[in-house]
Amino acid sequence: MKKSRFYLKNYGWYCQTGIGLTAVFLSGCGSEPAEDAPRPNIIVIMADDMGYSDIGSFGGEIPTPNIDRLAENGMRFTQFYNGGRCCPTRASLLTGLYAHQAGVGAMVSPSERPGYRGRLNESCATFAEVLSREGYQTFMSGKWHVTHYDYNDPEPTLHRESWPLQRGFDKFFGTLAGAGSFFTPVSLMRDNDFIEPREDFYYTDAISHQAVRFIEGAERESPFLLYISHVAPHWPLHARPEHIEKFRDIYDIGWDRLREERYERMIEMGIVDENWPLSPRDPNVPAWEDTEHKDWEAHRMAVYAAQVYSMDLGVGRVIRALERHGLLDNTLVIFLSDNGASNEVIQGQDTRHGYFEYGGTTPDIYPGGPDTYASYGQGWANAGNTPYRRYKRWMHEGGIATPMIAHWPEVIEHGQISGHVGHIIDFMPTFIDLAGGTYPENLDGNMLAPLEGISLFPVFRGEPQKEHDALFWEHLGYRAVREGKWKLVSDEGNWKLYDLENDRTELNNLADQFPERAGEMSRMWEEWAIRANVK
Repeated sequence: MKKSRFYLKNYGWYCQTGIGLTAVFLSGCGSEPAEDAPRPNIIVIMADDMGYSDIGSFGGEIPTPNIDRLAENGMRFTQFYNGGRCCPTRASLLTGLYAHQAGVGAMVSPSERPGYRGRLNESCATFAEVLSREGYQTFMSGKWHVTHYDYNDPEPTLHRESWPLQRGFDKFFGTLAGAGSFFTPVSLMRDNDFIEPREDFYYTDAISHQAVRFIEGAERESPFLLYISHVAPHWPLHARPEHIEKFRDIYDIGWDRLREERYERMIEMGIVDENWPLSPRDPNVPAWEDTEHKDWEAHRMAVYAAQVYSMDLGVGRVIRALERHGLLDNTLVIFLSDNGASNEVIQGQDTRHGYFEYGGTTPDIYPGGPDTYASYGQGWANAGNTPYRRYKRWMHEGGIATPMIAHWPEVIEHGQISGHVGHIIDFMPTFIDLAGGTYPENLDGNMLAPLEGISLFPVFRGEPQKEHDALFWEHLGYRAVREGKWKLVSDEGNWKLYDLENDRTELNNLADQFPERAGEMSRMWEEWAIRANVK
């Protein structure tokens, strides 16, 4: 049975025991007085462009022992969703709103359309802004990507009001931009000042090191919120040579066998249902046996794996820092990816991010070093999203399903696998719940859009929680709505209907068989699109 502990939730103290949650207003449970019970620290760790099956605890072969430790001693969510693309996901995660409501429905280019401002607007609040008002220290290390950034301006000042410190964070280290070199990243900042990377700089390591410094320097009298927003394993393929070497021969087996092996492990783990067949290899991807330049292809995946591996090493540093200070048991640690694996192919020089002597994804250039700039391609991305279809920016499961992990020893029983259908919009109400706070109606004189999410706190306790009546997505014309087991999705203009309970790999389109359901769900999506500033 878990140790008794008190939590402040809305208007009363609640007592957490091994048998549930009991309201306590006059006296406590156990010897610890309610007023001395600490609220949990909160850490959110987000990977960038990482596939659903890449980490070990979700079926991958990449060694990720630290992330897997969080999974094995916490809760894995098999039906959790992101926004399908880097900046829309970050906008939703930070605000508890759909991305268009926060002003980041597409990317971060300026626009006058309300849903597409390209920056966080004044109708949303970040979880840092809300929790700082509840007494939390707020820190961020990593990629921001929810404000305008002009790659041609070395020190942009446009819309400074949507930078991290102006949106609630006490301290910030990271980049405003969405991508770039891991060795010399553009837009690197400390707080509100642009800085130059030191020698032997590697961004993934720096993000983790700074996160540890925030933990070490946090005051112990009040809890903290720490947002660790990685760029890894987003392109370009940049990794330390010694990490690449660890994976030199692993991917000679090719993407076909890799998909099959991951799929088998996922079934054994209970991550996917054995009745959901592995989706066919993408028709644009050749069979591995017919693939040219196999050694180069395997090398690209080795660099990608090295990027994931280095991120996991950083997660280990964060865990050890929490342990050193006796904070691990009462810290909620969330891990997830911002979208599915990316099938994007970098062609030639990407001058937005600097000049790279060996820029481009071509078989005569083996990527990994600072002078290269390449991506790992569609074949490996197809394997990354095993067993699902499609990729980043699509609204199929391969684009929006995320490997989400929640670790909180004081509350979450070890080794749980949850089929609760959740979404990144759920984090804001969850964190407010844990802080014992309330979501404000206005912020600095601006009226806020009502929250869209539902707290996950009951799910963490192993108790029933009402799921969303429906969830919605839109990005660059790709659309989806999920209602219960049903999902309606469109990527080519026509809606397709899938029964995710029996066919989560989205292979059997039932729109013609159930036209009324498809029609009703499409009308739901249209109504949401108007309400949420999509249109």
